[in-house]
Amino acid sequence: MAAAGAAGLPATVSGKQEFYQLLKNLINPSCMVRRQAEEVYENIPGLCKTTFLLDAVRNRRAGYEDPHPRVRAAACTTLGQMATDFAPNFQKKFHETVIAALLRTMENQGNQRVQSHAASALIIFIEDCPKALLVLYLDSMVRNLHSILVIKLQELIRNGTKLALEQLVTTIASVADTIEEKFVPYYDIFMPSLKHIVELAVQKELKLLKGKTIECISHVGLAVGKEKFMQDASNVMQLLLKTQSDLSNMEDDDPQTSYMVSAWARMCKILGNDFQQYLPLVIEPLIKTASAKPDVALLDTQDVENMSDDDGWQFVNLGDQQSFGIKTSGLEAKATACQMLVYYAKELREGFVEYTEQVVKLMVPLLKFYFHDNVRVAAAESMPFLLECARIHGPEYLAQIWQFICDPLIKAIGTEPDTDVLSEIMNSFAKSIEVMGDGCLNNEHLEELGEILKTKLEGHFKNQELRQVKRQEENYDQQVEMSLQDEDECDVYILTKVSDILHSLFSTYKEKILPWFEQLLPLIVNLICSSRPWPDRQWGLCIFDDIIEHCSPTSFKYVEYFRWPMLLNMRDNNPEVRQAAAYGLGVMAQFGGDDYRSLCSEAVPLLVKVIKCANSKTKKNVIATENCISAVGKILRFKPNCVNVDEVLPHWLSWLPLHEDKEEAIQTLSFLCDLIESNHPVVLGPNNSNLPKIISIIAEGKINETINYEDPCAKRLANVVRQVQTSEELWLECISQLDDVQQEALQELLNFA
Repeated sequence: MAAAGAAGLPATVSGKQEFYQLLKNLINPSCMVRRQAEEVYENIPGLCKTTFLLDAVRNRRAGYEDPHPRVRAAACTTLGQMATDFAPNFQKKFHETVIAALLRTMENQGNQRVQSHAASALIIFIEDCPKALLVLYLDSMVRNLHSILVIKLQELIRNGTKLALEQLVTTIASVADTIEEKFVPYYDIFMPSLKHIVELAVQKELKLLKGKTIECISHVGLAVGKEKFMQDASNVMQLLLKTQSDLSNMEDDDPQTSYMVSAWARMCKILGNDFQQYLPLVIEPLIKTASAKPDVALLDTQDVENMSDDDGWQFVNLGDQQSFGIKTSGLEAKATACQMLVYYAKELREGFVEYTEQVVKLMVPLLKFYFHDNVRVAAAESMPFLLECARIHGPEYLAQIWQFICDPLIKAIGTEPDTDVLSEIMNSFAKSIEVMGDGCLNNEHLEELGEILKTKLEGHFKNQELRQVKRQEENYDQQVEMSLQDEDECDVYILTKVSDILHSLFSTYKEKILPWFEQLLPLIVNLICSSRPWPDRQWGLCIFDDIIEHCSPTSFKYVEYFRWPMLLNMRDNNPEVRQAAAYGLGVMAQFGGDDYRSLCSEAVPLLVKVIKCANSKTKKNVIATENCISAVGKILRFKPNCVNVDEVLPHWLSWLPLHEDKEEAIQTLSFLCDLIESNHPVVLGPNNSNLPKIISIIAEGKINETINYEDPCAKRLANVVRQVQTSEELWLECISQLDDVQQEALQELLNFA
């Protein structure tokens, strides 16, 4: 492209025409053309890109022919990708133009595929768009969506066209999910059409549309809440029950299946205890489907050859002209039924108590159901929820259920061959420990668990060594490297689950578990050696973070192992490692006791250096940086004798607010409340000069949904705002520095807290 240079494309008609050609090239069948187009695209400035993309999406005439539909579709897709890559700043900067352009494109009836791409891009844009921004366009956006829905529903009835409608119902679900209770005024105009689509979508080719619409209805119901949804609950439940009654007859690849599972989960959440009236109607068929034994057979080779592919059998050749066969057609229904039982136990709790024992006795043996991975996943996932149900029945009943679950669950960690399933089993065990609490494992269980975790960690190191050997072999190439990287990712994922189990033990048993842990200590210390790959160091530090947080002051006995790795890893190139180190330094201050004072003093300059780095707030680095800011705040708050508080506080205040790490953000806001409520002169500033900054921090906390109304901090922050409002002059000065979105966020905080 001649117009593209170091400065990018000029905003001229010629430049735009070339940009549209570039979009065509990005979707060209030729690999070489696509690669060249990608290189050019990367060098175009972001603002220029956005302007051209919006023009393409809008189909705007500017002295040249309108862009081809494929170009407009590609423009929509690219906008969606930019919304993902640059969220949430992209949404904050371009919300007005992007939403308007995509809605106009969806209204244009000229091309179903372009409409579908526009709807898809709008879904992506909405996902990361702050609620406070979306509300500004809510009325026009929702009414536009409804007008399009009516048109598309008529097209479905007349012509059977469904492509744009499938994306449209997903867009409506996404809007409802984002704006939540603010969807209530629009509920009555959408629900009749959505129910009508479900009733109409009976043909096989409309199953995906039916599944997406059922999902949309459940999202809308969850958004508006039980009180509003109850007027349609009975009718919607009948539609769902009718669909579920065909569960055992569904084909393995039926697209409705996954949507049904998630929709039922939301219906349970919406209706709560009122869902119990429907439970007897659905639970027995589910248990029957989940209990079904697979058809298996031992056949000779000739019999296998005579079987049709449509019969739903899979065979493994055993040699000697014999094959083992299993009928797979019922396995997907079995897995789906198991998953739905998980959701019922999760959402209903008290209402599910009477089914707990029956479902436990069904699920525990399924931990060894090797014919279908998702059955084992569902079995594992169910365990902590079933324990929650059992706890309602009383401690003796809970102990009986745990006794039935515990041993098979530990053994499954040691024997499960599939990495994805193993991770779910380990996650389930960690959550179960947290449900059961201190003392839930006897000595035999702890001994067996210790051996299994030791084996997993030793295997982790051994596998890394084997991969290094393979990299030196003669047949090593790029394809082998990709395979080795996949293996490494699987190993690291299991390492994260080892960390999860140890976290559950540290958080429940506290320092009492440390003698048992010491058999694993050399392996954990090995993880944080400077020579280890960065994921090892990240998760090794996370384990020591947990020890500091949950087992202090006793944790100080291990300080010689983690002191220098934690300080040195503050300089690591990988933000995940810096985050783990920064979090550890923060919990040292918060939970570590006086022994950690000197270490906290050493930490402050390192934390400040990371925060002040030029690229510290980039998308890649921001989480680690926010953990550093939080750690400085914790040292100021819990170890004030380690640092010159008055010198550091102004810097700390200037680094706020935190946007990305919600847990650390609420901790910083809580500390800020402490400082304001104590009238700290450094924080308030001379003549309250810092109050406009403080008010903007509170507004941003609301916009970024850091402030949760259930958290006591919300009321404290609202009281700070009210206190400022008592001085009209000071309040006017504060709000004069806020934009409309920030002012609306403050008002919402005052209304609810």
